[in-house]
Amino acid sequence: MKKILMLTAFALAGLAAAQTSTDTSTTQTTDTTQTQTTDTTQQSTDTTTQTTDTSTTTTDTSTAGTATQGTTDPSTLSAADNFTRAQEFAVQADVAYPVPFYDRTLWKAAVDSAYFAAQQEAGNRNYQSYLAQLYTKTQWWINAYNAWNRLGDLSDQEKQYASLSAAKLAYIALQRGDRTAALAYVQKGQSWADSASLQAIQKRLQ
Repeated sequence: MKKILMLTAFALAGLAAAQTSTDTSTTQTTDTTQTQTTDTTQQSTDTTTQTTDTSTTTTDTSTAGTATQGTTDPSTLSAADNFTRAQEFAVQADVAYPVPFYDRTLWKAAVDSAYFAAQQEAGNRNYQSYLAQLYTKTQWWINAYNAWNRLGDLSDQEKQYASLSAAKLAYIALQRGDRTAALAYVQKGQSWADSASLQAIQKRLQ
C-alpha cells in the first residue's frame, strides 16, 4: 500500500512539473510574440512620423518661395516696368487670396510697384488711376480717397470707386464720434456718385 502511495505521489509531482514547464514555455512564447508585435508597430509608427515630417518640410519650402516673389526693389526699375509688374502682381494676388488687403504679400508688391510708377511719372494719368484703384481694392481707404481726389475729373467707373472710399471713411468717422468729418466725407462722396451707404450715413447724421 505504501509503494502505491509513493508511486502516485511521484506521478503527480511529475505531472505538475510538466505542467509548469508547459506554462512557462507558453508564457515565454506569448511574451516574445507580443514584444515582436509591439516592436513592429513602433517601427511602423516611426516610419509614419518620418513621412509626415518630410511633407511638412516640403510645404514650408513652397510657402517661402511664394513669399519671395516681390523682392526686387521697385526703385531700381523704370515707371513702365513698375506699372507692368504691378498689374502682374495684382493678377496673381486675385488668385492667391480670397480677400484683398495691403498686408498680403502679393497685394503689397502690386501696390508698391504702382506707387513707384505713379511717382516716377506723376503726369501719367493711367498710373495715377491704377494706383487709386489698387488702394481701393486693398481697402486702404484714406489713400484711395486722397488719390481719387487728386485726379480731379473722373470717369463714371472711377466715381464709383471714389464714392466707395468716401463712404467707408464716413462710416469710420461716425464710429469714432467725429460727425463733422463724417459729414464732409458723405458730401464729397455724393458729389462723385450717391449710394445707399452714403444716404444711410447721412440719415444718421441728421
